[in-house]
Amino acid sequence: MTSTPLTPSQRDDLVDTSLALLVQEHPEAQRLLDAISADAPSRRRPALRALLNMRPAAPLPTELQVSLDRLLAAEAAERTIVGARDLPGTALDPRLSLRLGDITTIRADAIVNAANSAMLGCFQPLHACIDNAIHSAAGPGLRQECADIMAARGRPEPTGTATATGSYHLPATHVIHTVGPIIHGEPTAEHEALLASSYRSCLRAAEDLGASSIALCCISTGVFGYPKAEAATVAVRTVRDLLPHCQSLTKVVFNVFDPTDESIYRALLGPDR
Repeated sequence: MTSTPLTPSQRDDLVDTSLALLVQEHPEAQRLLDAISADAPSRRRPALRALLNMRPAAPLPTELQVSLDRLLAAEAAERTIVGARDLPGTALDPRLSLRLGDITTIRADAIVNAANSAMLGCFQPLHACIDNAIHSAAGPGLRQECADIMAARGRPEPTGTATATGSYHLPATHVIHTVGPIIHGEPTAEHEALLASSYRSCLRAAEDLGASSIALCCISTGVFGYPKAEAATVAVRTVRDLLPHCQSLTKVVFNVFDPTDESIYRALLGPDR
């Protein structure tokens, strides 16, 4: 969605309007606003994100939809976007790239979200997980689409599968959601097989979309507990095994968010070419 730049005053007005409409929709939200000192101007935008994190999937009132769409579109236009195809390949395989940064700023045919089995996003206010980051940048439409899919299915998303949705205010064209295995202690052969299945399912979902580029996240390595080095090994091996059988995919980006993951993947992929 294209957007004209907002002045600081216009931005503040949209944030305030959206906050007021959310409180009008759910009066109990006022307690959260008070708890995070939302009267301070610098805290009002995080407060809006927090309330949207907590809001259940439901159609947005028209005025709130218009206000949020304008705000999110303007914010999206201000971000520095990186094209997946502009990233260099690596010594291991020129089709594979490594990038340290925010996956919500990649322009690719698809990005991958590490979801939970409910597949509705993270409801914890301002939580630092990728699920929260993707839903927050995309906007409430993503949660609504996920809810519609899950309601039609009538069951949780199985571990190791993948589901594609729209991207809304993200620069990517699609979001592919996958549920990785939850680990307590050392991963077993079953855990490894399920993690590999998640990566295969994401690539196959991208192929079904006709995607030529995909940005992968570090599935299961956050709160799901999969050891980072072991997970990266599974990810790279699985992608390399499947990529020769893909018809449309020609660029796969391993997107990481901390230097530890970057070092692990760099050791596996080698230097940029």
